[in-house]
Amino acid sequence: MANSWRRERWDSLRLLTPNWQSRLPGYPYSGTNPDGFLTMPEVVEHISGFATTTSAPVRTHTTVTSVRRIDAGYQVVTDCGELRCRTVVLASGAANIARVPEVSRAVPERIECLTPFEYHNPDRLPSGGVLIVGASATGVQLAHEILKSGRPVTLCVGEHVRLPRTYRDRDVLWWMENSGVWNERYDEIDDLERARGLPSPQLVGTPERATLDLNVLREAGVEIVGRLAAIRDGCALFSGGLPNQFALADLKLGRLLDTFDDWARTSPRLEAGPPQRFEPTQAPQSPRLSLSLRGGEIRSIIWATGFRPDYRWLDISVVNRKGELRHDGGVVIGAPGMYAIGLPVLRRRKSSFILGAEDDARDIVGHLLRYLADGVAQAHSPGESW
Repeated sequence: MANSWRRERWDSLRLLTPNWQSRLPGYPYSGTNPDGFLTMPEVVEHISGFATTTSAPVRTHTTVTSVRRIDAGYQVVTDCGELRCRTVVLASGAANIARVPEVSRAVPERIECLTPFEYHNPDRLPSGGVLIVGASATGVQLAHEILKSGRPVTLCVGEHVRLPRTYRDRDVLWWMENSGVWNERYDEIDDLERARGLPSPQLVGTPERATLDLNVLREAGVEIVGRLAAIRDGCALFSGGLPNQFALADLKLGRLLDTFDDWARTSPRLEAGPPQRFEPTQAPQSPRLSLSLRGGEIRSIIWATGFRPDYRWLDISVVNRKGELRHDGGVVIGAPGMYAIGLPVLRRRKSSFILGAEDDARDIVGHLLRYLADGVAQAHSPGESW
């Protein structure tokens, strides 16, 4: 169980969500540290415990090689045999393959390139400087860890989501959940495509419940540069738009905190500290716009540029040019009886988090049961309010 958590995470990684949010249907966190953050072995144990408790008929060590449409539903081909079914739920997640930009092709061969799937700890990196491309949750965490190992770190920053670890004496994700932000439905969001493509927030789960943002990294000694725009003749070129990126992230943070405060005013029994505002992100006085990749200053690059799903085994035309599944709130468009779960903002803003599974699953299963009862493909018409 939990194979990707067991094999595809770096050694020190902890969940971004506090332990009390690590709840699955009928299976809440039961440990002694509700405000802590699960390590990867603890995540594996938690999910394996859920599997044991539910006794679901899960086939482990079974690889699906093909799913295709047949008259009565779907044919699922695996390396352990074939299954036929009327409905299929795709729960393979959205982080199967690391996104590595095309610009990576121009990196000189002497530099070792890794994705977060391949990175384990700083000791496995070559000695010398590290360029980290991407400043979402993964990028800022790796930058901090690698810097502490004694290696110089340069961090490329594009669009990002800034969040403090705590706000008004409570975890910021407590505010996200209780204020209703995380429960906003996909059909209530003005720009759904943009919401689904937002980078993960700059957060880290540590026993100290520490904030890890660009100000913290800069003060610690990480060099902050702009978005990696190109690599030409062995030289990395960075955009000059850092102040704008910082201002936009700070503006959005301020609006989010306003939302929390507005909700708090309607909750008179709430026990929380006074409203807070945080220091704006400080831009370097003269950020460098280029960096030679041939002079030995940089020995390795980590592409913390996000992830994407892998649907190569899905032999049905339900994926767009970007490799994204076409669906309406988890109902796959063009494939009656096929559903998805666990994708970003599938039905709510919390859909891709562990605690988001239950509400989404309840909705999806309700639609699936109506489909089986009706036997009518029209139940899948896009835009239907359900």
